Amino acid sequence: MRLFRFAAALAGLSVMGLFSPPAMAQSVTCGGDFGAFVNGLRSEATRQGISADVADRFLRGVRRDQRVIDRDRGQGFFTRPFIEFSRQLISQNRLDRGRRLAQQQAALFARAERDYGTPPGILLSLLAFETDYGSFQGDFNTANALVTLAHDCRRPQLFRPQIFAMMQLYERGEMDPRTTVGAWAGEVGIMQMLPSDILRLGVDGDGSGRVDVRGSLPDAVLSGARMLQDHGWRRGEPWLHEVRIPQGLDLTRTGLRTQLTVSEWQRLGVQPRHGALPGASLRASVILPQGHRGPAFMVFRNFRTLFEWNQSFTYVVTAAYFATRLQGAPVYDAGNPQPGLNRDQMRDLQRRLQARGFDTGGTTGILGANTRAAVQDVQAQLGLPADGWPTPELLRRL
Repeated sequence: MRLFRFAAALAGLSVMGLFSPPAMAQSVTCGGDFGAFVNGLRSEATRQGISADVADRFLRGVRRDQRVIDRDRGQGFFTRPFIEFSRQLISQNRLDRGRRLAQQQAALFARAERDYGTPPGILLSLLAFETDYGSFQGDFNTANALVTLAHDCRRPQLFRPQIFAMMQLYERGEMDPRTTVGAWAGEVGIMQMLPSDILRLGVDGDGSGRVDVRGSLPDAVLSGARMLQDHGWRRGEPWLHEVRIPQGLDLTRTGLRTQLTVSEWQRLGVQPRHGALPGASLRASVILPQGHRGPAFMVFRNFRTLFEWNQSFTYVVTAAYFATRLQGAPVYDAGNPQPGLNRDQMRDLQRRLQARGFDTGGTTGILGANTRAAVQDVQAQLGLPADGWPTPELLRRL
């Protein structure tokens, strides 16, 4: 699932400047004859200090994989609305398996929380969504996938560095370009980490002397926990809590652009649907994934760090919510949201918003952070409930 991270990086789906796409290389060679492109990689590898022998052995036999390009161009799964998306990903079986794994590996998850501050629920949620707890880690040759995406001129600056990171892992004996398989966008292992993340943040959790994120659950879990810490996860702080919003709430305050303290939200009438809200002084946002008639959540700083893992709003809300379920929260109240837009309608909406001067991050057909913000602003202009949820009525009005 982390595969969406790269596609979103250039699609305007960043959330309020919380994170930025990787810096653009000054000059990136892409496209053209594939053999010449591979030779260019070989030369650059040696300039980076990788031995010519390692680079040659790594690149020998790599090929362009059209399946990777096809997958890159069609990520319709992320266009599904939150309720549909979450119900597809969350099942009783997946919930039961996660809770069993938490019991079976209690010492491992306790170590992750002790060393990196990441609680079991969030790690288990990511394990579930990335690889179904390690049962399917992908079937794309990783070296081929990375070289293919670096050769493709859509966003080579994101993938080219991963090739050289994988070469270094190969040199260390931790990754073989012939046998390493994973997601189409180059993520590998039980937690689906990119080569550069493994190189920088990988943890030898089982004491074997090497980092094996594919075959060792301790290595994978602790590496993932360390990466979340690196993204800014704060020890002991919440990430998401389901709430009820009152009739008459100023909906322009909802969404990730507005943060108030928990006590300020409570004074506005926002109340927990179960249990008690954490820390009155903590700053939080109230999000409405499918508008004011659907589920409502209060989200905190740790929620925002999850966008460093995957930039899909729907994925992050679902993963954050599932983590609370794994730790005992009830099923959310789905409410009765208004119908949304299909992908073609969403593209039409984005074109119309752009014509009015709004930045939607392109016409992707995906309801990302920029489009939600634009929808909320134009709803307010038109006198509609400004909840950021695009409806056929909004499209008709535009």
